[in-house]
Amino acid sequence: MSPDSVTPGSVRSAAEVNEEIRALWRRTGGTLSAEERAEYELLVVEWAAAIRSGVVTAA
Repeated sequence: MSPDSVTPGSVRSAAEVNEEIRALWRRTGGTLSAEERAEYELLVVEWAAAIRSGVVTAA
């Protein structure tokens, strides 16, 4: 996955991104290559952004 494949303001939910993270770990058997590690890091950033977008600020 290249950095260009993660669009700022992604419309994917945190649950969707989390499922992709889980699939990556299943696919690799729990050991990531350098390329897979980079993909994982991008997914975590996207997941965190999705979580933040779902948080409502209390008044």
